Amino acid sequence: MEIKDIGEFGLIDRLTKDVKPKNTSTRYGVGDDCAVLSYPNSEVLVTTDMLMEGVHFDLTYTDLKHLGWKSAMVNISDIFAMNGTPRQMTVSLALSKRFSVEDVELFYEGLRMACDKWGVDIVGGDATSSYTGLAISITCIGEARKEDIVYRNGARDTDLICVSGDLGAAYMGLQLLEREKAVYYQMIDEAKRKAAAAPSGATDAAPGASPSGTLTDFQPDFSGKEYLLQRQLNAEARGDIVQRLREAGIRPTAMMDISDGLSSELMHICKQSGVGCRIFEKQLPIDYQTAVMAEEMNMNVTTCALNGGEDYELLFTVPIGDHERIQALDDIHLIGHITRKEFGHILVTRDNQEFELKAQGWNPL
Repeated sequence: MEIKDIGEFGLIDRLTKDVKPKNTSTRYGVGDDCAVLSYPNSEVLVTTDMLMEGVHFDLTYTDLKHLGWKSAMVNISDIFAMNGTPRQMTVSLALSKRFSVEDVELFYEGLRMACDKWGVDIVGGDATSSYTGLAISITCIGEARKEDIVYRNGARDTDLICVSGDLGAAYMGLQLLEREKAVYYQMIDEAKRKAAAAPSGATDAAPGASPSGTLTDFQPDFSGKEYLLQRQLNAEARGDIVQRLREAGIRPTAMMDISDGLSSELMHICKQSGVGCRIFEKQLPIDYQTAVMAEEMNMNVTTCALNGGEDYELLFTVPIGDHERIQALDDIHLIGHITRKEFGHILVTRDNQEFELKAQGWNPL
């Protein structure tokens, strides 16, 4: 079904007809000029992300359901990075004519799965046309007690630097997808050249090629690399880590999620806190598949872990007195410590050499 056949409000009604609020702070959701929210005893957290086709995602290898999931998760992750609880979300889409109603429903299916996982209400949004592809704008609203909110500017000398999960896998998943995409288009070009050179009426000059020039039997090689694809296409906000820290009585002094790369995020914390840092290469958590893929592509795995981005793990600092409690928690890794500003930002290699850490992560502009 074409979107123009049901119009903007018809599309919105179709996507949100069975949306029911889950949070008491959602007084009124979809259906009026504004959503009505109530936070009488909490601070309100608001984050917005815009995702552009060709810049933030490639529909050649990203299906719409995974895109919906990831679009929600990257915003939910920002609320967790402030030590808050996500509650509501608004979703705006700019759609070109190549998208059908069913395509948008598939996107919403993934988006709602992510929201349902973390108890987030979809309370509004917008839809409009686009001449340049798909654009997604999402705003996530959350809450936290004033004393619980964690900013980027709270790190202090001697604090411990921690990260959750592992680093670099999402970036290596992207490299894997880009490699297979390049192979696919190379094979298409070769098929077209063979078809053009074949005698008139020949039917076997371009094996595997359909009349449209696409390949009907192309199979990308993803065997043994499933974790990398999961990390790239099926991002997870680490609300479980936030909950684990709360249960252990640990309040981070500074925190961010790792969207643009560890090096960039750590430099943000250091700049806003007015401190330096010292991290150790041997303590960076790296999955086996990430290391194997980096070697296969002749890339330095430490560089991938530092600068890759899209891990959506949590980077945070805690007082040195929390050392034993942090070490007792699963899936949290101590990678270094905060120093005074004049000591700089240092990476200590496996052979104890010291290098100035530079922010070389993702920059969308």
